[in-house]
Amino acid sequence: MAELRLTVLDPSGLHARPAAQVVRTAGRFQSRITIHIGDRTADVKSLIALLALTIRPGAEITLAAEGPDESAALAALLDELGTAVQPSPGGADVNP
Repeated sequence: MAELRLTVLDPSGLHARPAAQVVRTAGRFQSRITIHIGDRTADVKSLIALLALTIRPGAEITLAAEGPDESAALAALLDELGTAVQPSPGGADVNP
């Protein structure tokens, strides 16, 4: 399993448009991809589940992927999120 810890910087948080782009990107991969915020978890391939987390600016999130293309999936998601997030301290590496 690979994980990536991030801090949300976008002043709007993870709202509908970037969330839809993240879901679209995640759908290209075979791996199971989840997002964790606090004690809540959602499937990144589900727009409704992702939006239900109500991810606000400053939130600490963890993206986790498990499967044959897990590292590539997390790298693509990080690229898709761009400047909306930054790696959290100690969370910059994708850890297989």
